[in-house]
Amino acid sequence: MANIVIRRRLALLFLSSLLFFTCLAGRLFWLQIVKGAELQKQAQENRMRDIPVEAKRGDITDRNGRLLVTSVSAESVAAFPPQIKDPGKVAAELAPLLEMPEEKLKEILSRRQAFVWLKRKVDYHTAQKIRKLRLEGIELYEESRRQYICGSLAAHILGFVGVDNQGLLGVEKEYDQALRGVPGRIVIEQDAVGRDIPSALHRFYPPRPGDKLVLTIDETIQHFVERELDKVVAQYHPASAVIIVMDPKTGEILALGNRPTFDPENWQKAPAEVWNRNLAIWQIYEPGSTFKIVTAAAALAEGVVRPEDHFYCPGYIKVADRIIRCWKDGGHGSETFAEVVQNSCNVGFIQVGLKLGKEKLYHYIRAFGFGKLTGIDLPGEASGLLIPEDKVTNLNLATISIGQSVGVTPIQLITAAAAVANGGYLVRPHVVKAIVSPEGKVVKEFSSQPVRRVIPAQVARELCRLLENVVLKGTGVKAYLDGYRAAGKTGTAQVVSPKGGYVPGKYVASFVGFAPVEDPRLVTLVVISEPQGAYYGGEVAAPVFKAVMQDALRYLGVPPQEGLARPAKPWYEQVPESKPVKVPSVVNLPVHEAVKTLKAAGLNFVLEGEGDVVCSQVPQGGATVDAGTQVVLNLKATPEGGGAEVTVPDLSGLGVREAAVLLEKLGLVLSPEGTGVAVSQSPAPGKRVKRGTAIKVKFVPPELKTPP
Repeated sequence: MANIVIRRRLALLFLSSLLFFTCLAGRLFWLQIVKGAELQKQAQENRMRDIPVEAKRGDITDRNGRLLVTSVSAESVAAFPPQIKDPGKVAAELAPLLEMPEEKLKEILSRRQAFVWLKRKVDYHTAQKIRKLRLEGIELYEESRRQYICGSLAAHILGFVGVDNQGLLGVEKEYDQALRGVPGRIVIEQDAVGRDIPSALHRFYPPRPGDKLVLTIDETIQHFVERELDKVVAQYHPASAVIIVMDPKTGEILALGNRPTFDPENWQKAPAEVWNRNLAIWQIYEPGSTFKIVTAAAALAEGVVRPEDHFYCPGYIKVADRIIRCWKDGGHGSETFAEVVQNSCNVGFIQVGLKLGKEKLYHYIRAFGFGKLTGIDLPGEASGLLIPEDKVTNLNLATISIGQSVGVTPIQLITAAAAVANGGYLVRPHVVKAIVSPEGKVVKEFSSQPVRRVIPAQVARELCRLLENVVLKGTGVKAYLDGYRAAGKTGTAQVVSPKGGYVPGKYVASFVGFAPVEDPRLVTLVVISEPQGAYYGGEVAAPVFKAVMQDALRYLGVPPQEGLARPAKPWYEQVPESKPVKVPSVVNLPVHEAVKTLKAAGLNFVLEGEGDVVCSQVPQGGATVDAGTQVVLNLKATPEGGGAEVTVPDLSGLGVREAAVLLEKLGLVLSPEGTGVAVSQSPAPGKRVKRGTAIKVKFVPPELKTPP
């Protein structure tokens, strides 16, 4: 019986042992075979330390391969806190070199953290001093930093990077993915406290360098632009200035510069509003007369006007209840549409705009790209401002026709001008020509991208001819190029106040043009905001256009022409030619008839004596004098029987003083309303009234007066 019990116990023990070892073998099989690879990977991850290796950021060159931006070696200081035995001592030695507070550095070195960066990209001398200290737990790792070869040249195009070499502005940001490459890493095996294990696993996964950017920018032309911007700042002390040079056929930006500017390597030292605003694509301003290019293009394309059509500019035009003055006092008189463009006549352009109507004008405004982004490959572009078409009044239409009540960006305006220069196609502006791999293979090439046809080719050619007259005989003669036919348009716009209306005495002077007219190679825009002293576009911006274009065309090897017409004197230096006028005889005429007759002949008048009839005049009728000469009118009372009533004269266009003198001579009383020039009166001209009657006259100030 005892043997049976013993056997049973042995059998049970055996079965238990067998079961135990079976389970153990199964567990070992599960851990070693089924989960072995996964657990081995987890074990490695627990003791492996990944140190990222930054990829070298791609270079940036100009269109000719000249290096503008590259990456150079720089060392960064890192710490392994578990390896540091005395954080206080290490902090005391490192703090002066890293320019960090000792207590803060001690706190960082005392953290329960395997790895921490202390300072990124220190200079060479600092790195050498730290290396000589041989501090345990402190390492230096090679990284790279951006170097901008030409300083602030094209700063707003290039942009800059952050401490981790990430693009923050300009093409550095727009093409960050291509430039940054693929980071590598160093894998180091360490023990539980972060110490390196002898003969342990160390692996290096090399980074892939970033691609190279080839810009459309030409470094030499960019230097011309930067030079002229510096001259503008020194001479006129403007609030800001922009110059853009574009190839009108391809949309390639050959140069773009702003003032104020900054140094991309030390961008933190400049105010945020300087580096964060690329004025060439961000600034919204009223373009003034440069926008008349759009009005003229629309009118010619729609057949609303022909170059030989005649206009008359008396110096002002009444739209709705407002008087809009031309920039030239006294007006331009009789002129063709070609001369309207040449003289930048507000009255003529308003008449054309009103004849076009808002539907047609807005069609071309949108077709030329205003009111939306151009699509330039730079971050931060603005779309400009347009009054909604359904809210446009006749007054808005009139002011838009001359470049007011519309907000544009410089890049929009030069793109529109390029469409006229290239024969009528709107092209998308761009600053990158190609992306090239580190091996030299072209990854992507950016070619010309025509968006749409805006105007017919023959209209573009006709408008080019009209704009050439602006440079030869009109407001833009200071943009004349020696050896090249140039065309363009001046602009002098008032600065819009944030509170509404305009800021008194502040203007934006601009000029946009292209050359050579027969086959335009370059189109250039100059915008100078709030210049001190002179402010007319033809006086301030046109000479800058000339300086940039003259050098750029010669640099590009464009052959000069001989025998070109010479320009006239600038309009502000011209002395009006005195035209001989035959003095009409106004003796025995009522005063108001005599005055009307003299004004129609281009003569002024002075009244002497009392009465409502002219008894004599000096000079006498039939004499030949210069236009504008004053004729003295001696008055006498109306003969008996006719003195109870007088005829009300036509006072339209007269100032308050002139109207008061004339009415006083007739025995009438002026009852003025407002100031400026007379636009309406009661009783009406020609009506007979009693002497002493008060004549109510409404005067309107010339508040909408835009320079050329």
